[in-house]
Amino acid sequence: MTAGPEAPGSFFGRRKGKALRPGQADRIARLLPQLRVPVGLEPGSLDPRELFPAQPAEIWLESGFGGGEHLAHQARCNPEVGFIGVEPFVNGVAKLLGVVAAEGLTNIRVWDEDATQLLPALLPCSVDRVYILYPDPWPKRRQRKRRFVSDENLALLARVMKPGAELRFATDIDDYAGWALARVFRSPDFVWTAERPQDWRLPWPDWPGTRYEEKARREGRISSYLTFRRV
Repeated sequence: MTAGPEAPGSFFGRRKGKALRPGQADRIARLLPQLRVPVGLEPGSLDPRELFPAQPAEIWLESGFGGGEHLAHQARCNPEVGFIGVEPFVNGVAKLLGVVAAEGLTNIRVWDEDATQLLPALLPCSVDRVYILYPDPWPKRRQRKRRFVSDENLALLARVMKPGAELRFATDIDDYAGWALARVFRSPDFVWTAERPQDWRLPWPDWPGTRYEEKARREGRISSYLTFRRV
């Protein structure tokens, strides 16, 4: 039986938290326009490699980067890769921009709107890796249709990901891990790569850890690290 639509509306909550400090507000005003992915794009028209001065070897996309700790870590460890970070929460964008400015990172571009507005604009098969790390679990039953991992969004991701590309998903909510697996299992585009329990119980070798992960550990929640492959 075909699943019904799950994903109307946006997949994020607040756009802004506490007031930005003057330096943060200045970076939003001055640096973000330089790094922002262009808006108003025609469907399937954007080659993400062209966002960078030197065309990168690969494109990795992180949807919902929070404060940007993981994104910045990957960018500094993989200077040959071009990164697109998606995060509508302006305070998180401001934190990332602070690191970009302090370290002079040149391989990060930012989309500060909903990911579902960006994905249709990208060229097919133009992304080599996608991260969805500790997304909002929307725990109440009536909210679950707002979870980012849905049949519709997996199809959007599959269109832009190259065959063999990895989709990495982390959560500390057991229900969301099961939710994601159920949708991958019924997707024709992805397979789960795990062969043994350690493959989802242990983080990836290049995982730097995040503040969300540390908070979950302190509160007694166990994280799952799921790797899916685009077929």
